[in-house]
Amino acid sequence: MIVGIDIRVLGSGTKSGVEEYTENLLAHLFLLDKNIKFKLFYSSFRNNLKKYEWMNFPNVEVFSLRFPNKLLFVSSRIFNRPCIDKLIGGADVFFSPHFLWASLSPECKRVTTFHDLSYVRFKEFFSWRRNIWHKFQIQSSLRANLKDKIIAVSQSTKKDLIEKYDTPLNGIRVIYSGISDSISRPPEDKLNLFKTENNLPDNFILFLGKLEPRKNITGLIKAFNLLKSQNNFENLSLIIVGSPGWLYKNIYREAEFSPYRNNIIFKNYIKDEDRKFYYSLASVFVYPSFFEGFGFPPLEAMACGTPVIASFNSSLSEVVGEGGLLVDPYNVVDISMAVKNIITDPVLRELLIKKGIEKTRCFNWNKCAIETLDVIKNA
Repeated sequence: MIVGIDIRVLGSGTKSGVEEYTENLLAHLFLLDKNIKFKLFYSSFRNNLKKYEWMNFPNVEVFSLRFPNKLLFVSSRIFNRPCIDKLIGGADVFFSPHFLWASLSPECKRVTTFHDLSYVRFKEFFSWRRNIWHKFQIQSSLRANLKDKIIAVSQSTKKDLIEKYDTPLNGIRVIYSGISDSISRPPEDKLNLFKTENNLPDNFILFLGKLEPRKNITGLIKAFNLLKSQNNFENLSLIIVGSPGWLYKNIYREAEFSPYRNNIIFKNYIKDEDRKFYYSLASVFVYPSFFEGFGFPPLEAMACGTPVIASFNSSLSEVVGEGGLLVDPYNVVDISMAVKNIITDPVLRELLIKKGIEKTRCFNWNKCAIETLDVIKNA
């Protein structure tokens, strides 16, 4: 059997949930069946593709082309050419870990992972340029991909696909993502050394994710302001980790006007291997998104033994569940009170840490890879 896989998402130069999903899934997928030939398709005018260990596996072949992706999208959208499976020398099934448009030959079956439908449900969270691009590229892709096998990363995403596009139930399979093996709480001596070397405060709230309106970071800053205005929180800081996405200027503006701006720290970039240190050193991790298709950061924080606050909407109530406190993202008082309760109540804190660690055991990359390969084989 020959399986083509679209790995263009790995050349974006930034790390989001889609890249996290693709990197970890493929690392486990290629080990499951040595008799399957995997052909990886990558194309970019500027070759920004990282080198991964699994690219050297004997059953893996990388096809790296220099076509600009926007040109490929336009050609596929208008002419339904070129057929990606032909560019890689043929494939029985073509798997897209993300819904990038890919024209395929009629004989090649398609499997696509859908992470969320935020671009349909919340257009106000995107710039006008992104909304135009979504309409041109993604909507056409949806019409084609919904005819074939679909993997949804959560029940929430499955529900949205059914409601928004009348997708047949038997065409969708929910397969939960996993948590990277490297995400766990480091030893205390290494934590203390990292804290000193990076000049981190003793007590801080942590947010990690792309800076964009959907993440509700301005709401988190407002909740932080409320908390700081009370007694006993003079030494509390807020650390916001993430690269700027789109429509992010209001986030910086909100921080600039905060009376506690000296306690708000932005870190645009941190190394992958440093994430576990930030999670583990935080007093509480807060993820107040208006909408998520899955949500890696709260799971990763729970895996590091840090109490989590997340929104009760979309997939977060499903993924976090009883492992964290769920709040109304539109209510800054609700967010602020949840943080206060965790910091001031040691019993609640220990309960959430215990339940959070238990919850993370439900998410395993090897299990995700096995179930994904099953969908591919049965396509």
